[in-house]
Amino acid sequence: MTFNIVLVIIGLSALSSAQFSYREDRASSMLLGQNPCVSKQTCSECMQTPTCAWCMQSDYLSADGSPLPRCNQEEFFQSAIKKESRSQCASKYVVNANNIYTILQNVELQKSGSYQEAVQVKPQHVQLSMRVNEAYNMDFFYEQAVDYPVDLYYLMDLSKSMEDDKEKLSALGDLLAEAMQSLTSNFKLGFGSFVDKVVMPYVSTVPRKLEEPCDGCAAPYGYKHHMKLHTDTSSFAKSVKKAQVSGNLDAPEGGFDAIMQAVVCKNEIGWRDKSRRLLVFSTDAGFHYAGDGKLGGIVTPNDGLCHLDGKGVYTHSTLQDYPSVSQINHKVKENSVNLIFAVTDEQLHIYNLLAGAVEGSSAGRLSNDSSNVVELVQAQYEAITSTIEMKDNATGNVRVSYFSSCLNDGPPRQTNKCSGLKVGTRVMFTAKIEVVKCPKDPREWKQKFQIYPVGINESVIVDLEMICQCNCEKPGNFGYEENSPLCNGVGTYKCGICECPPDFFGRKCECSAENLSFSGDLEAGCRPDNTTSTLCNNRGDCICGKCECYPRENGEEVVSGDYCECDNFSCDRYNGELCSGSDHGECICGKCKCNSEWEVDGYTACECRASNETCITPYGEHINKLCSGHGTCECGECKCEETEEGQYSGKFCEDCPTCPGKCEELKACVQCQVFESGELFEQVDEFGVDKCSLCPFKPEIVEKAEELVQNDERLCTFIDDDDCRFTFVYGYRNETGELQVWVQETKECPVVVDIMGIVLGVIGAIVAIGLALILMWKVFTSIHDRREFAKFEKERMLAKWDTGENPIFKQATSTFKNPTYAGK
Repeated sequence: MTFNIVLVIIGLSALSSAQFSYREDRASSMLLGQNPCVSKQTCSECMQTPTCAWCMQSDYLSADGSPLPRCNQEEFFQSAIKKESRSQCASKYVVNANNIYTILQNVELQKSGSYQEAVQVKPQHVQLSMRVNEAYNMDFFYEQAVDYPVDLYYLMDLSKSMEDDKEKLSALGDLLAEAMQSLTSNFKLGFGSFVDKVVMPYVSTVPRKLEEPCDGCAAPYGYKHHMKLHTDTSSFAKSVKKAQVSGNLDAPEGGFDAIMQAVVCKNEIGWRDKSRRLLVFSTDAGFHYAGDGKLGGIVTPNDGLCHLDGKGVYTHSTLQDYPSVSQINHKVKENSVNLIFAVTDEQLHIYNLLAGAVEGSSAGRLSNDSSNVVELVQAQYEAITSTIEMKDNATGNVRVSYFSSCLNDGPPRQTNKCSGLKVGTRVMFTAKIEVVKCPKDPREWKQKFQIYPVGINESVIVDLEMICQCNCEKPGNFGYEENSPLCNGVGTYKCGICECPPDFFGRKCECSAENLSFSGDLEAGCRPDNTTSTLCNNRGDCICGKCECYPRENGEEVVSGDYCECDNFSCDRYNGELCSGSDHGECICGKCKCNSEWEVDGYTACECRASNETCITPYGEHINKLCSGHGTCECGECKCEETEEGQYSGKFCEDCPTCPGKCEELKACVQCQVFESGELFEQVDEFGVDKCSLCPFKPEIVEKAEELVQNDERLCTFIDDDDCRFTFVYGYRNETGELQVWVQETKECPVVVDIMGIVLGVIGAIVAIGLALILMWKVFTSIHDRREFAKFEKERMLAKWDTGENPIFKQATSTFKNPTYAGK
């Protein structure tokens, strides 16, 4: 272990102030808990405390002969003479380890060629020796190389429901190859397919169904590798066309088995060491995962190893369970594979959630017949390559934070992701590496970890050595002596102090358990100064001039210090936790020593986050902006502001329900680009450029726009020039923040009203109704007359008088007789 020796100027003559004891100055600062160094009892404890140095001089004493604290601030030793200190520690006895950074491999960034591999990350290998909680800022660079190799393996669900998709992919195979070769000339293409485990209840085990599960189907299988990655892309279409569809019973498929084998079977698939590895997973169904195999009597967990036979068939399909999501994520990271889930609209939501759990993966909408597969793969590839995200596999004892200005000219901000990159764009990242604490196992003091861009098989290898121990504590080094005369011949002399056997006590092991001394001279070493008679601050016993602090009932609570003046339990608390919890800080000598990311002036309990990383918007329109540009970051949380437009809200101040959206702003571009209408159509600017071509986006035509409104997308509707209603939805890519607009292909037009036709129709209806009423009246009266005449005829036929006489006829003359007339 290498140490730098701090030079200390030793005074050659006694100063007038030397008569005063340094302990008086030191005691006041210790009691105030302002110096975390002085409570450290060993050199290793001192080295594990930031900014502390150790004096290993044997006679390191004050003017009155009392021992001085060997661990102190490094500035104290550096400015001994300037500050007229009474410390007399010679420079060769001062131990002060500093961080040491060494570059072991630093090949320049270069593109791939016939005789050289592309290099996109530099440096490639470094060595770093570090002290605890003393961060080191390491700069490294990333640049996307021209013609960087791309390996694309197309993994397809070949169940019966994907039959039309297979035919379409076969027809579009050459077009897919051409599209990818336009992005990089160094391109390889491969193909594999999957169905499900050939056991009940996933597949029918009826003998006839095992041979032909559906009409024209091949026998079911778990996963089959058809075509190795190859530059002969013309054979891709042949392999797809040759592959036969099969069938299964349940809705989910065995895609996880296929993904695992396609990722880990490096030689069988043909993955290159230095290439961008793309695995396109195409399906219209969900997936089985770990635990589902129990339904088929399969309980053996997936081992994450390659199990392909000579024909490319997965041999352990019925022997091992499906992989878990975490296993898929682990293998994808380990093999630097970018997963692209090309799924139908019904499954997009679940695969978006899956993409969030698998590093470097994304999901895209696949049409029902896979006709848009070329555009989908090309768009996903461009999204992947235009964004770079840095990650690492450091252990929990090491914290790595990332800073970069990305493509901006401003100061670096805390982020591990940069967007909008193009081929040849160089980005500098700064990795802030910090050892949080020394592991208990000394074998873990030397570690190796990688800082890598997601999805790329390149990295910065960091050989880390934690400075957790001083050389003078190791046998064979200067300052180490066993059975030393300086330790009464029984103890081990380490770094200026004695380490006594169990039966001996005292600073120099001068006291034994059989003969303890309680003389007043020895008690002086247990008092912080001459003004008090209190020994060990009443928190310990004075044994042989040295304080032995009382143990606490709680074993995690410790009283420490030369005079038992320090403890690790009386610091400020927040939400009931000491120093806000062990992940925020540590209680040292009654004062919280906060981790660098929680150290903020004015917050004594480490309750305030120092960085603004958690306030940076990770998605949407305001991606990579602090609180979306609508608030301030306080202790790692966004405090949203209220503007004239409205009150912003949300975790990143990204929501504003009362604010006007971009519908009105996007309306004109949608009209001119899709419907050839609006104020921008056939309009040019002062330079003669078509205004419609200046629109900042290219809309995507969809069948139904409303179905795309899921999370932050917004629906817009307007009336076009032809009085038809058109609808579009806009949102932002989560990876890049790029604006996306989806326009419904058909407009909703109102029915044209024919006024003259309505008027004529009404008149005609009135006339027709009148004629109909007259006709009905005529019919009814005719019927009535006919009935009356028939009744008359019937009554005439039944009359009892002569039909030649009219019964109601009366003669015109009347005859009257006189009854008294006798004829005379």
